[in-house]
Amino acid sequence: MTHKPAFSDESLGYDLIDKRMDILRRIGMAGSISEAARTAGVSYKAAWQAVDTLTNLAGTPLLERTVGGSGGGGAVLTEAGQQLLHLAESLQTMRQHVVREYAANNGNAPLRIPGIGLRTSMRNQLPCTLLSMKSAGRAVGVVLQLPDGSTLRSKITKESAELLGLKPGIELLALAKATAVQIRGTEPAAAQTLNVLAGKVARVDRNAAGDEIVLALEGGQQLVGFGSPGLRLKPGEMASALLEESAVVLAAID
Repeated sequence: MTHKPAFSDESLGYDLIDKRMDILRRIGMAGSISEAARTAGVSYKAAWQAVDTLTNLAGTPLLERTVGGSGGGGAVLTEAGQQLLHLAESLQTMRQHVVREYAANNGNAPLRIPGIGLRTSMRNQLPCTLLSMKSAGRAVGVVLQLPDGSTLRSKITKESAELLGLKPGIELLALAKATAVQIRGTEPAAAQTLNVLAGKVARVDRNAAGDEIVLALEGGQQLVGFGSPGLRLKPGEMASALLEESAVVLAAID
């Protein structure tokens, strides 16, 4: 009897237009990770990172390495890998059907909420536009623009930039844990690696270990962070949110 793996919602969250699933599909077609990387326009290392991510989320091997032959070996999809691709294709078809049906019933008005299907422990999720990017060794520095015109910097690996298909002008979600955001007064930050966003205190949850503070940014977005004990900010006061660029995680918006 053939074992049918039960894929997690996380692994099926990657549909066919996701770069990682696209790489898996190309490996299945070419029987080669290097060829899949070449045709997908990413590095060999990035292709392996895509496979590793999907494998971890699926909870079962998706590839089987082959050795020998004139080409020196390659890779084939396991039965689980083939099933994952088939399920992703079915889900994509259903998703397109639902979107078309919604548009037809609502005067063809598009419904677009960035990150609506994203489940994460990160409380800060800010829609933004990629302004510029610059490589520095194995990292890529990314400059993002928020709706109010302010900028936010992030630093990610080259492989992550490849898999996200980053380029100026695309829309992204900037994610950050609330615990990574330091709320202070209006004094500027000294460290160059810190993002500084100004806003007005909207809510405060007092705590002896440090207050949890919600800042309302000028563009209407809200940012959650923590202030040090004794800061004692009040709603309506201006404050600054400090955030390391390495703590800003990027998510692509399909």
